[in-house]
Amino acid sequence: MEGEEKGDKTDIRYCLHARASPELAASKSKVKPRKILEAMFTPPNIEYPGQIVEVKLGATKGEGGTRGKSIVIGGEKSPAFYMHVQSPSIHPPVVACDVFDMKIPLPKAIKTHVKDVMEDPAAWAKRCVDKFGAEMITLQLISVDPKKKDTSPREAAKTVEEVLQAVDVPLAVGGCGDPVKDLAVFKEVAEVAEGERLLISSISPWMDAKRAAETIKEYGHVALALSGMDMNEARELNRTLYSILPREHIVMDTSTASLGSGLEFTYTLMARIRLAALMGDYELQHPISSGTTNAWFARESWKKMAPQWEPRELRGPLWETVTALTGLLAGVDYFMMMHPKAMETVKHVIQELMGKTLEKPEKIADWISARI
Repeated sequence: MEGEEKGDKTDIRYCLHARASPELAASKSKVKPRKILEAMFTPPNIEYPGQIVEVKLGATKGEGGTRGKSIVIGGEKSPAFYMHVQSPSIHPPVVACDVFDMKIPLPKAIKTHVKDVMEDPAAWAKRCVDKFGAEMITLQLISVDPKKKDTSPREAAKTVEEVLQAVDVPLAVGGCGDPVKDLAVFKEVAEVAEGERLLISSISPWMDAKRAAETIKEYGHVALALSGMDMNEARELNRTLYSILPREHIVMDTSTASLGSGLEFTYTLMARIRLAALMGDYELQHPISSGTTNAWFARESWKKMAPQWEPRELRGPLWETVTALTGLLAGVDYFMMMHPKAMETVKHVIQELMGKTLEKPEKIADWISARI
């Protein structure tokens, strides 16, 4: 039959080939590849129509302030660390250290490094810069909270002046979250630090945003626009600020849910915002800030747990690091952090991704035998 004839021919061809190649006849599976197939890969060079606004933080003496240098964030024309494209980002993300104006409960992993300066914000800030390598300081004026010390705006402004004298890096100043008290504090702080180009943290939909923006504009500072984890809310807040502030005086913050508390949603939202901005969404074309210290609100970062989770001294910094690195890949430009080792690690990764390190790359398998 026709099928049988075809089968016979196939068998004959196989036998003839087997005589010429005994190895194939023995077993095809014994022929092992000696090298990985080589193939050329050319990364796609996608040109995006939008660009992130450049925002300058801090002002030198020549710019009307007293800082040793100013820092520019933003300016991206492509997603985070697309270094192969024609116009890669030239401004690396900034790592700032959180400092509080009063002693607060802190996880032991952090407290160990700052316990002797927790009642002196200026000394705390100086340690963050001199010892931890902080590029900026985020001074949190939580003592002004009416439910805490209810520190007066005048006293809060004095603390800001002391920190400005102690360090020469750019400064961000945060309030307590009370919409009424923060307005009064921001007014006093903005006036005494006129020309320093502070990052005022934060202007939210839950306060008189226009009044806050007017204060920031009057004294030449920058607004941190804090919204909930909602893209439309972020757009609306920015739209409100546009009526008063130039775009280059606005930094966005859509809140940060840390590892263990919704980090996947944080990444998704930030990545969507950045891609929408690059695709031309005018109201989202701003640098992104992340309150990465929210990682320490996750109980897994500090709580004593089962042996497989220990030691806490390592787990906590790792928790903050993973939260930061996730934001880094989403496009975050400004990180608020606390643990010195977490800060050091994130700065090192930024340098690696920006191609600014001269160190030899480690062998990929070294982690297997690494000792902590």
